[in-house]
Amino acid sequence: MRSLPDINSLSLAEQVAQMVVVRASGYLFDRQIQYPQWEPPAAKLQYWLEKLGVGGVILLGGSAGEIALRSQQLQTWAKFPLLIAADIEEGVGQRFSGATEFPPPMALSAIAQRDLTLAVQYASQMGAVTAQEALAIGINWVLAPVVDVNNNPANPVINVRAFGETPEIVSQLTTAFIQGAKKFPVLTAAKHFPGHGDTATDSHLDLPVLAHSPERLAKIELPPFQSAIAAGVDAVMSAHLLIPAWDSEYPATLSPKILTQQLRKQLGFEGLIVTDALVMGAIANRYGTEEAAVLAVEAGADILLMPLEPEAAIQAVCEAVARDRISRERIRASVERIWHAKQQVEYTTTPRLSELAQPSAEVAANAIVRETQVVYGSVPINVNTPSGSLRNLIVVDNLLNCHFLSEISPAIALPKQFGYTTELVDCHTSITGFDGTQLTLLQLFIRGNPFRGSAGLTQVAQNLLKKLLQLENLQALTVYGSPYIVNEFLPALPAATPCLFSYGQMPAAQLKIMNTLFDV
Repeated sequence: MRSLPDINSLSLAEQVAQMVVVRASGYLFDRQIQYPQWEPPAAKLQYWLEKLGVGGVILLGGSAGEIALRSQQLQTWAKFPLLIAADIEEGVGQRFSGATEFPPPMALSAIAQRDLTLAVQYASQMGAVTAQEALAIGINWVLAPVVDVNNNPANPVINVRAFGETPEIVSQLTTAFIQGAKKFPVLTAAKHFPGHGDTATDSHLDLPVLAHSPERLAKIELPPFQSAIAAGVDAVMSAHLLIPAWDSEYPATLSPKILTQQLRKQLGFEGLIVTDALVMGAIANRYGTEEAAVLAVEAGADILLMPLEPEAAIQAVCEAVARDRISRERIRASVERIWHAKQQVEYTTTPRLSELAQPSAEVAANAIVRETQVVYGSVPINVNTPSGSLRNLIVVDNLLNCHFLSEISPAIALPKQFGYTTELVDCHTSITGFDGTQLTLLQLFIRGNPFRGSAGLTQVAQNLLKKLLQLENLQALTVYGSPYIVNEFLPALPAATPCLFSYGQMPAAQLKIMNTLFDV
């Protein structure tokens, strides 16, 4: 792999470009791009990397095998070696099919409450497996762990992505994840500073306000970040939050009082400070591309993640330097940190696909699924009914973005073997005139979903459950995703009605639920 040049040989524009990480599709061809408002076509992406010298890329979409080829392509285009990042908080398989997918981090909190040692062991394995599989396909920056304390059940964006609801458990599990990941030459990132867990607003859509005192922040929100820093986390990602106790004017991402005063000086963090995605509504809707970039650098950010218009962001920061709004020394300090980080990672030149989904990794992921399944009521269920009288009713957030379900998914395929007819609905489905006369297995796939603003029950799910209970045709309920959903539903269920819960939504979680429900 090419070595990094001397920083002094870079122009100001090249130095600023190193501070930018752009979003790109993980697919190889332009016609496969899923989010054209954020993912540039190949020619533009190559221009950003080759001519502007952009410092990194964050990938989404595609299989693990495709990402291995994509990362090679991107490194070949790049003027300087790239940081290639991904939001793989639940294993590489969360984003890129074929690799190992773990249940959401909150599942480990459930284990920690009865066996902290075992939970720490699993968190360390999760970090190590994620790091190893990331490197195998060319990803050298794992944008994890989430170290927010999710103590607000209505949180629409953190939710089960957090390692728990108390700073003590979150601190220990995130430390273990980082230590596991550090067995491999990748970067990690603790997010979202100073803590996004006690919000009811999705910062992808709007700006949440965290109205806590400095004393409360020091007691609940900050300890996991302190633990992550002590564990050697490479980067800390800012949160798009307004925290009046520290800064009543600017959100954390754009606040010198928070990024420089609190994170750098008070907590002593010396690694990379990276913004959360600058395309998110909390920032983009208020400040735009250019001003957000300049304010973030002024605040102390080293990496500008996903500015909507990267070239405009680079130019804006360069112009701020020309006007003495930002010093050359400030830019150089960030590039020096970036250079140091880039010297710590591996740049995979040959994909190692044999390292994906190894038996030991699958055993660990399946063990977490098994040990965190919860069963209420009486199982197994009786399926000795007349043909055509059983319905498998599946509710998902959005059928157009539902990677965990297909004809062969256990939640569909296993009930079909017992004679169930399958119906799928989402939050866009009208249930006017819903026929509730069939005995129904109701399956809900509901968890916090960024950009959708809902952590809880869709109105569709609420109405369906109410209707089935009124008609006494609810045979069983399964919930995949949020434990808060189960807590909402349980009081309404008859004691004997089976209710099964899994933190995971992937096929392994479905299979465990279905095997328990049908005793197979």
